[in-house]
Amino acid sequence: MKIGITGANGQLGRLVVEKLKQRVHADSLVALVRTPEKVTDLGIEARAFDYAQSASLADALKDIDHLMLISGNEIGQRKVQHENVINAAREAGVKWIVYTSLLRADTSSLSLAAEHVATEEMLKASGIPHTILRNGWYTENYTASIPGALAAGAFVGSAGEGKISSASREDYAEAAAVVLTSERQDGIVYELAGDETYTLKDLAAELSSQTGKDIPYKNLPEEEYAGLLKSFGLPEGIAQAIAGWDMGISKGDVFDDGKVLSKLIGRPTTSLTEVVKKTVAS
Repeated sequence: MKIGITGANGQLGRLVVEKLKQRVHADSLVALVRTPEKVTDLGIEARAFDYAQSASLADALKDIDHLMLISGNEIGQRKVQHENVINAAREAGVKWIVYTSLLRADTSSLSLAAEHVATEEMLKASGIPHTILRNGWYTENYTASIPGALAAGAFVGSAGEGKISSASREDYAEAAAVVLTSERQDGIVYELAGDETYTLKDLAAELSSQTGKDIPYKNLPEEEYAGLLKSFGLPEGIAQAIAGWDMGISKGDVFDDGKVLSKLIGRPTTSLTEVVKKTVAS
C-alpha cells in the first residue's frame, strides 16, 4: 500500500512525512510536490505534482492507495486546485483521501472557510471514501510575529478577548499520521484544536515572562490593524485578510474545548509556553 502526501515540502507536509516514517516503512510513502529535487532529504519517493496542472495529476497518483490532501496555500485558488486533485484521484483509483480543512468550517465566519467547505462538498460528491481533519489555529500563526513584537515593544492584533485553542503544527501532523495509519474512517470529520485556550493578551504576557521585557498586547480596530500590516510591506489583500481573521477570532471562531486532537494523538497538545520558548530560543 502506498500513501501519497501532497504539499510534502511545506511546513505541515514535512512534519506529516516525518510522523508517518515513525509508523510505516519509508518505501510506502510518496511525496507529491512541485519540485521533487527539493525533497531528497525526506528519504522517500518524490513525484512532480502541481495542483494547478490538472492534466498530469492522475499519472502522478498512479498506484497511490491513500492520499493525504494538504490544502493548497494559494488562498482564492484552492477550490479549483483541490477539484483538480480530487478528479485526478478518482481517475487514478485512489481508495481514500484524508483532507486538512478548517475548524468548524461549515459555521466559521473566517474568510478561509468557504474554500474548505467547497472542498468538503466536492469530496462528498466524488464518491471517494474520505476523512476530514478540520484543523484549528496553528500556534505558529502567532509565534511567527514574536520577533516583530520584540522589536516594536508590543504585540498587536484585533482579536480582543477572543479565545484561541491552538496547537502546534507538529500536533496536527501527528494526528494526520495517526489517521492515515489507522483503519479507514470513511465519512468521519475531526474537529481538531489544542487543549489550552488563551487570548492574545495572555500570549503577550507569556512572551514578557520568558524574555524579561514588558511586551503588552495592543488591540486595534480591524481597519487600523490592516493598515499597520500594510505599512510593514504586506499586500493590501493579505493585510485585510489577517485583520479579518483576528475579528473572527474575537467571535470565537478558533475556540474549541472538545480536546479531540489530544485524544487522537494520545498525549496533551503542545503548550503555548513550550512553543514560545522554542521560538524565543531560535
